[in-house]
Order: sequence, then C-alpha cells, then structure tokens
Amino acid sequence: MQTLFFRPWRRSAALALGWALASMAAHAQAPHTPVPDPAAWSLRALFDHAWQRQPEAQAQPLRQQAAEATRLAAQRWTAEPPALQLQTRTDRPGSQQGQREVEVGLAAPLWLPGERARSAALGDAQWQQVQSQQRAAQWQLAAQVRQAWWDWQRARSALALAQDRLHSARQLAADVQRRWQAGDLARTDGLQAQAVVAQAEAAQAEAQGALQAARAALSAWGALPGTAPGAPAPQDWRAEPLADAAAQAVPDTHPALAQAQAQAQVARHTAELAAVQRRANPELSVAATRGRDQAGERYRQSVTLGLRIPLGDNALAQAKEAAAQADALEQETRLQRERERLAQDLHAAQARVAAAQAQSDAAARHAALVQETLGHVDKAFRLGEADWPTRLRAEQDAAQAQRQLARARIDAAAAVSALRQALGLLPE
Repeated sequence: MQTLFFRPWRRSAALALGWALASMAAHAQAPHTPVPDPAAWSLRALFDHAWQRQPEAQAQPLRQQAAEATRLAAQRWTAEPPALQLQTRTDRPGSQQGQREVEVGLAAPLWLPGERARSAALGDAQWQQVQSQQRAAQWQLAAQVRQAWWDWQRARSALALAQDRLHSARQLAADVQRRWQAGDLARTDGLQAQAVVAQAEAAQAEAQGALQAARAALSAWGALPGTAPGAPAPQDWRAEPLADAAAQAVPDTHPALAQAQAQAQVARHTAELAAVQRRANPELSVAATRGRDQAGERYRQSVTLGLRIPLGDNALAQAKEAAAQADALEQETRLQRERERLAQDLHAAQARVAAAQAQSDAAARHAALVQETLGHVDKAFRLGEADWPTRLRAEQDAAQAQRQLARARIDAAAAVSALRQALGLLPE
C-alpha cells in the first residue's frame, strides 16, 4: 500500500518540477521590448518605444483576428452554420410497443439574393477599418510625442544658454572686481556685476526646473533621457527632414482621412447589406426517418427534403435599414468635414514653416551682428575706451540674441515636424 501511494506522488512531484523549470526557461527567453540608450534617443526611437507601450498596439493582433474571422464568415456556403435536428415519436411512451419513429435531419439557412457578396464586401471594409484605425492611432500618438520632444529640446537649449550666461557673468564679475581693486572702476560697477551674476544664477535655476518638467513629460512615453551636461550642438535636436511644403492638398494616405474613409465605407456597405436583409433567410432541410406503425412490423426508412421560405418583410429589418442609411449619410458628411479640416491644418502648417524659417534666418543675422558688436565693445572696455554700462548692455544684448537664435532654430525644426504631422507622416 505504501508503494502504491508513493509512486503516484513521486510522479506528480517530478511533473510539477518539470513544469516549473520549463516556465522559468520560457520566462528567461521571453522577448522584451528593447529600451534605447538615453544617449541615442531620437524622435523616431522615442515614438517607436512609446507605440509599443500603447493599448492599441497590444490589442492590434486580436482586432486583426476578429476582422479576419468576419471576412471568413462571408465565405461560407450557408448564411449561418447548419443545425442538426433530432426527434423521435411514439404512441406508447416508456414501452417498446406500438408506433415508433426516429428522425435525423440537417437544416441550413440559405443566402438571400446578393447577401453573400455584400457580406464579403462588408468584411473587407471592416478589415480596412482595423488597419486604418492602427495608423490613425499612431498618427495621434506622434502628435503628442512630437510636442513633448520639442518642449524638451527647448528646455535643454534654454539650460545650456543659461549655463553659458552664468559662466560669462562670473568671468566678467571677476574682471570688474580686479579693475575695481586697481582703482579703474567704481564700487557701484562691482556691485552691478555681482547683481548680474545673481540674475544669471536665478535664470539657470529656472531653466533647470523647466528642463525637469519637460523631462518628466517625456518620461510619460517611456523615455528617461539624461539631462544635458553642457551646451548642445546646433543640430543636436536632430530635426526631421523637410516634407513637401508645396503640397496643396491632403494626401489620400493621411491616417485621419484614411480612417474617415474606412468608416464611411463600412457604413455604406452596412446599409447595402441591410437593404437585402429585409426578410429572414430561407432554410433548406434534409432529414432521414426510420419508423414502424406498430410492434412486430419491419422498420421503414424514408428521406425528406424541405424548403422553408419566409413571406413578407420584417418591420425590424426596415428600421435597421433606415438606421444604417442614416449612419452612412453621417459618415459621408463627416468625411467631407474631416477633409476640409485637414486641408486647413496643412495650409496653416505651411505658413508656420515659412514664417519660422524666415524668423530663424533673421535671428541668425541679428545674432552675428550683436556678437560682432560685443567684440568691439569688449575690446574698447579693456582699453578703457568704453564704460561699464556700455559693456554690460552689449553683453546682455548678445545673450538675448543667442537665446532668440537658439529658440528660433528649434521652433523652425518644430514647425517642420508639425508640417509632417499635418501631412500625416510619422517621425523619422
């Protein structure tokens, strides 16, 4: 008895241990979504990583399976799966005497004229709708990722310029301090230089806070980029390539437009299908019967072939058809309004790109002129030919020009990114 009890227990333990080891191995080999190196973050890498975390991306395979099942349903030979019919009849329940009859049959609903073709068309339209919904979800996510990305780039640039401004203010304050001790400048000049340093420190602290806020907003998409250790290069923000700004019409491949078109097509095919489903489906039945009239007789067999045809229209089907036609009209109208809205957004984005590029060019010329002026004023100040207020004003003008130039360059790149968004393009 002990041996009989021990062997099943030992076998169960071995099986449980095997399942545990297999589960651990499968978990160890399970694929994980790779997280890019913070130093290698780009707008495209951020978007790809953010999309993998979205609920739409997780549910997309199941939605495709559902759409494929709908398409396959329209390829059946019958409108609905066949039904098996079983029935027996006797005049003496509970006894083997008297009349007995057993019937086995199969009933299959038939397609109405035109119903199968329109069901197939509706299945294809629903498949296209699932695909367009995914692209539209990616496009909507791209708008949010782009906004967070360029806010972070603006914050990085502002912090880098604030650090440069603080470094320059400290060097200038040290120079003023030496010249005050040598008797070349007044005490008020030294105090004013220290005030400029304090102002630069406050600006740096404010820029650091803005960068942390922008970084927190960026981390909502799964990115944790490091803080900028120093001044970023002019193209460190990796601008997207300029799209065709001369395009005057929204392309048909635009995700929002494609989604609206798919919804309108589904509504149109739904209305067409409802137009032929005004009555119930006819039903074809085949049955085999085996029976006898009384005890002692031989069983007789027969085959029954039947066709059931419903007569008259269904009031509920008419209501369904009217509702489907109303939905189709609504989706068609919504498609037209969406096309007009996207065209207006495209024209506005093109205007913003032109204005941002012109502003960036003007800011570059202004910064070059102010920087050249600062060089002359600084040389004159060191030779004693210019006073401290003039030197300080030139320094502040140069810092302001650099901030405007950096902001204008990023705004120009962000405007190009917004133009690509208006054209329905994903980040590159």
